[in-house]
Amino acid sequence: MSEFGRRMYFPKGIIAQSNEAKQLGRVANATIGMTVSQGKPVVLPCIQKQTPGLSSQELVAYAPTAGNPDLRNIWKEKLIQKNPSLKDKNFSLPVVVPGLTAGLSYLCDLFLDKDEILLAGDPSWDNYTLMAQRRQAHYKQFNLFTGMGLDYGFSVPGLKEALEENASDGRICLLLNFPQNPSGYSPTQKEAAEICQAIREVAEKGLKIMVWCDDAYFGLDYEDNIEQQSLFAYLADIHENVFVAKIDGPTKEDFVWGFRCGFLTFAGKGLTDDHYDALIKKLMGDIRSSVSCCSTIPQSILLRAFKEPTLESEKKAYRDMLEERYHKVKEFLETKREHPVLQPMPFNSGYFMSLHCTGVNAEELRQHLLQEKGIGTVAIDEKTLRVAFSSVDVSLIHQVYEAIYATAEELSQST
Repeated sequence: MSEFGRRMYFPKGIIAQSNEAKQLGRVANATIGMTVSQGKPVVLPCIQKQTPGLSSQELVAYAPTAGNPDLRNIWKEKLIQKNPSLKDKNFSLPVVVPGLTAGLSYLCDLFLDKDEILLAGDPSWDNYTLMAQRRQAHYKQFNLFTGMGLDYGFSVPGLKEALEENASDGRICLLLNFPQNPSGYSPTQKEAAEICQAIREVAEKGLKIMVWCDDAYFGLDYEDNIEQQSLFAYLADIHENVFVAKIDGPTKEDFVWGFRCGFLTFAGKGLTDDHYDALIKKLMGDIRSSVSCCSTIPQSILLRAFKEPTLESEKKAYRDMLEERYHKVKEFLETKREHPVLQPMPFNSGYFMSLHCTGVNAEELRQHLLQEKGIGTVAIDEKTLRVAFSSVDVSLIHQVYEAIYATAEELSQST
């Protein structure tokens, strides 16, 4: 743990004492700062009428620091359903965090010290750098791919080399994000096995590795050879020197982006329930000292939605929509395989794909697309343009990509 993580604890203060009073305060519970009438939190009628299906307790009461216990248990069950390899493995009960960004920030708090290394792929989501800077840690990257173009894949040798090169203090934090943002890539079954083997091999040499599995877009894969389970499921008991955290949630998986509700789950070979309880208490201290607790309403709605029999069929309809857009993009890119300016990074899943720019600056390309064509994209760095096909109707995809390629050609010819 970081120096901050070692200091962090969950106090026997108002929240802990209130939890005791909920169990034993039969006459009255005068511990919590809510207005209560007849044993229930009051709620303004103008608030209640917006969500008539929720009780005042589900609507306006404080949630427990670690989250609604029923929701936490359901999410753990879902993890096992989606990752059958976890069935007989010991891992922690997920803790509710206010979004996946917050979950990653808590990992930085608890496990990353000043001048230590957070290792991730290149390219990567720009917020990772910001999170590392909060802890004054070094953010380092390895080349994510073996090459640019539709026929390439994940660079396992690049990962292994980076782990060995950057582990001078005997420990390192590795952040793996699949489906990856911004590239939209997930490892194949073969690559996933090779990634786990590479991590095992460096762990056997004595390197202590904490792997952060950012699974924000979990399940949104569009090719048959993609690994279906999270790497968390395989790394959970792979070696005593490997400790793993899973950051996931419904925001992308269940299409509720603004709910800001995520989960943090821990696993490691040899860890017991007592270890997990201690870790969760430290995480609760971090939550308590930052946001106090997560919003109640999203947890209440999700708990009800997860019990709906139509949930999976409804999700499939939107997943199929994304897959149709993915194939439309892939169809267009097949016609541009030898393009001299833009080459797609490998992609097969998620919300995004990215284009590698040669002879043109990605920010300049972004500005021209926005100002002259009315098309918004994201310049991840000077050579990477991210396109979120998740937010482009299938009827517009050909038009959008034609404009991107035509504009790139114009800019390259003018330089």
